[in-house]
Amino acid sequence: MGRRTLILFVSLICLLALCLAGQSYSAQSERILDFKSRIRVHLNGSMTVTETITVVCAQGVIKRGIVREFPTKYKDNHGNTMKVDFRIVSILRNGHPEPYHIKEASNGRKVYIGRKDLFLRSGRYTYSITYKTDRQLGFFKDFDELYWNVTGNGWTFAIDNVEAVVDLPPGAKILKKAAYTGHFGAKGGDFTTGFDEKGSITFTTTRGLRPKEGLSIAVAWPKGIVIEPTFQDRAGYFLRDNFGVFAALVGLFLLCAYYFAAWLMVGRDPAKGTVFPLFYPPKGFSPAAVRFVMRMGFDNKSFAAAVVDLAVKGALTIIQDDEKVYTLKKAGDTDAGLSKGEQKILRKLFGSTSSIELKNKNHQKIQGTISALKKSLKIDFEKIYFFRNSKYFIPGLLITILTLGAVVLTSRELMAAAFMTLWLSIWTAGCFFLVVRAISAWKSGLGWGGFIALRSAGALAASIFALPFLAGEAFGIWAFSTFVSPLAAVFILVIILINALFYHLLKAPTLSGRKTMDEIEGFKLYLSAAEKERLEILNPPDRTPKLFEKYLPYAMALDVENQWNKQFADVLSAATANGQYTPVWYNGSHFGAQGLNGMASGLGTSLTGAISSASSAPGSSSGSGGGGSSGGGGGGGGGSGW
Repeated sequence: MGRRTLILFVSLICLLALCLAGQSYSAQSERILDFKSRIRVHLNGSMTVTETITVVCAQGVIKRGIVREFPTKYKDNHGNTMKVDFRIVSILRNGHPEPYHIKEASNGRKVYIGRKDLFLRSGRYTYSITYKTDRQLGFFKDFDELYWNVTGNGWTFAIDNVEAVVDLPPGAKILKKAAYTGHFGAKGGDFTTGFDEKGSITFTTTRGLRPKEGLSIAVAWPKGIVIEPTFQDRAGYFLRDNFGVFAALVGLFLLCAYYFAAWLMVGRDPAKGTVFPLFYPPKGFSPAAVRFVMRMGFDNKSFAAAVVDLAVKGALTIIQDDEKVYTLKKAGDTDAGLSKGEQKILRKLFGSTSSIELKNKNHQKIQGTISALKKSLKIDFEKIYFFRNSKYFIPGLLITILTLGAVVLTSRELMAAAFMTLWLSIWTAGCFFLVVRAISAWKSGLGWGGFIALRSAGALAASIFALPFLAGEAFGIWAFSTFVSPLAAVFILVIILINALFYHLLKAPTLSGRKTMDEIEGFKLYLSAAEKERLEILNPPDRTPKLFEKYLPYAMALDVENQWNKQFADVLSAATANGQYTPVWYNGSHFGAQGLNGMASGLGTSLTGAISSASSAPGSSSGSGGGGSSGGGGGGGGGSGW
């Protein structure tokens, strides 16, 4: 590199540095020399504010003029939205009308003063901004108050001097006054107070304010001078400001009205008949069918009851190893004594194999068998014994979706609320899956008395794994409530719960189904040992291990397996102690320690949990009393240049 080239390069670097330094100096030299605000409080509660702002323009940030930001959206003490009016009366620059335009901001409006195509020369300019606003006053029990952020804490410039004058209505005696200086939340006392020639109270800063610092004032006067909004006025304001709450309330009313009408039309159950104890199930009803009809729906315990029933009948053997893993082994080639449905389950479950482990790797075959049982039960029993009335649930879902859409569309943060709605929908589904898995793991782990260490450790791990996701769910609900208001979020939650409630209430048994349910209830009385004295009078069958086995699947199906166990505790203990009885349909390491009674008490939970796992694919405040701070109260905002 030659000498001349080097000198030229260094010169360019120095020139660039000088330009940048000049721009930085220009930006730093720009400031607000004087900020004067006159706030006139009217009898009707509205206010007229005139701000006279003198600035130094150095063509740094201030090129065309200044920007005054004014918040119009607030939150009350309950998190609901409050919107105040803001109307520009006039804007002057050096005493002459100045063009301006307004842009909406997330929490209010930005007033851009000046013309886009006209750049200012360096110098001093005085802007006068007059605007009207309302709903800025606080109406308390013993006084009314103006709590006002004079400058706002969002200015990017330093402010050399601030003066605020408050003109109260005639006859308004000042009861309390206060002011605060500094950054947002500060309680600085760098101000003096006095009165002007008209007798209006004045607040003047005693030091310059740095960028992002401001002055807030508070003045209180007796009640009865300014007209206080009535209850009807406040209700109207609330509905206007929180239309999403109104939409959610209307949606909740429509949903309740629709579901109640639908329930009256199709969901009311026939009158329940007299229930007598029975010592046998309804003819032609398997344990899975009994549970399917009583619940008017299918779950994995229906399949568990079917598996135990097949084992008791000698079609398969349930084997449990030391690690509590279940294996189902086909007991023979004969299908004698089994119904067509039971034969179909065996073929679907085993196929060409003779055994299958209840492990996640076999989820396709297990889930396929469960689906086949569900389909078979639906064909044989649904519509004969009960109606789901699922089609009546669809309009309820549509009302819910429309209500949620109305709440989101009228929220303060449309895009954020829409995003949170989509995110919560996906996240909630994942959390529901994790919670179900954790519950199933705990049921499986606790279903075997003292032999719980291994499975309980897995259940604990599943629970710990789910906790961060549940924390995310709580955060998502909180975030959604901040965007649409907490009350609207509560209404949406109630709407979801009502959908879940009527999903079950709309199901209804037929007349034949109601009669069958009464019979099943009578059989359940026997299995659960309810009205024991009465049962003894009716001469129940002799208690034998064979009878226990025969009706154990039904006890599981009706969730009374523990009560059924207790009825046979002495019989089973004696039989197993004498070595007179060993179940051929179950082979597990815990039979010797717990006996048949202990083994059976775990089948309802541990086997159901194992099936569930194996069938799833992997995978507002006062400021005049001293309780305020800088940045508090109405008004505020800030500004900059453009």
